Amino acid sequence: MLSRHSAAYKTGPKRKNLINKVLLGLIILAILSLLPLFYFEANGNSGVERRNIRNFFETGAFESAYSQSKEILKEKPQDSFLLTIHGFSSYQLAVAQINNSDTISYIDECIWSLRKALLHKENSQDGRIFYVLGKAYYYKGQGYADLAVNYLEKAQALYKAADIPEYLGLAYAAIKDFRSSVAAFTQALTGEPSDVLLLSIARSYQSLGEDESAKAYLLRCLEISRDSKTVATARLLLGNTLAKAGDVSGAEAEYLKVINEIGDNADAHFHLGELYASGGDTTRARAEWRRALRIDPTHRPARNRLN
Repeated sequence: MLSRHSAAYKTGPKRKNLINKVLLGLIILAILSLLPLFYFEANGNSGVERRNIRNFFETGAFESAYSQSKEILKEKPQDSFLLTIHGFSSYQLAVAQINNSDTISYIDECIWSLRKALLHKENSQDGRIFYVLGKAYYYKGQGYADLAVNYLEKAQALYKAADIPEYLGLAYAAIKDFRSSVAAFTQALTGEPSDVLLLSIARSYQSLGEDESAKAYLLRCLEISRDSKTVATARLLLGNTLAKAGDVSGAEAEYLKVINEIGDNADAHFHLGELYASGGDTTRARAEWRRALRIDPTHRPARNRLN
């Protein structure tokens, strides 16, 4: 079990499409992670090893904390401290990976270790363990979103971390509980919200069919975003919202902005084709769908329309 002092703890969604595997850059948060004194009062090598592992973790040497805790766990597989520090170190290494398979490998170790740590009574109310477990399950993918929600809800009741509402919002959206998603995202709207957060809120409102609210958040996202992918996604969603409301010229303008300001985009051409088809201009529609396929030969909606 970890003590109640602070140490640097790096967090941040790693989804490549934000939420494609949601969101979007790494941030540094404080996590309370020093160890209780009784762990280090033991005589001999055991106390020294634990002290070294603690120091590695607190100074950001996560690879050393990970490898040393893993080695000692072979001899002491039920040790609460070692399980906790190994789980936390695994998570830190997971979010630093570029290769997705490496990320999932570390995430699996994190989950295995922290779930075992929770079997110890002294950890049953440690919100930090629930917090890291919730985020670990979020990174596992949509199929584990229900478990992410479960652990993040428990963490929220026991531990204060600024990014819990945002992760909860993403996890709720993944299980299609969009009302809870909006509520969590709204709670996350403190200070200056990020463009990714605003985009996520807009997506949830769209899924609820509340297009005016979605439109408002999309416009706020476009006002502050400097990321071309986020801007393109927001404009496409805004175009779809306007098209649904019958504002054909407004929707066309948004799709064209994606193409003119950011570059050729298969989705933009596809939606232009849909817009022209709804107006009866099948010649222009098919031309746009063909452009979409030239940009992305795997674009199934465009291929289906042409067939």
